[in-house]
Amino acid sequence: MPTGLTRDAGWQIGVSRTLPHPPAVVWDFISGPDGIALWLGPGAALAPERGAPYRTADGVAGEVRGYRPGDRIRVTHGTTTVQVALAPAAEGSRTMLRFHQEHLASAEERERRREHWQDVMDRVAAALDEH
Repeated sequence: MPTGLTRDAGWQIGVSRTLPHPPAVVWDFISGPDGIALWLGPGAALAPERGAPYRTADGVAGEVRGYRPGDRIRVTHGTTTVQVALAPAAEGSRTMLRFHQEHLASAEERERRREHWQDVMDRVAAALDEH
């Protein structure tokens, strides 16, 4: 099977980075309005309950599939599923942040989403550094 193609989730992409901030700081940002606008889209507001709907200012709609405070958020995003997850690193003073998207249409979409998530990660890291 080609890289990024799975039997169950189709084409998928994951981007992760260890950030020099404690998990609580990263979670507060990524689950707050400014963080959600960066990774999910401007105008989106997420309720921390399974099945809660959302819509971005760009018109992308979806619903919350999982929400574990301090750990991960999983949502549908159009025909795909997006998950943002974090884990403590280096005695809790740093955090590994991961964006994952599955059910992508093709290898080409996978490459576009890889660039998208790398850009999102850069913007999240820069925003956290400004705090």
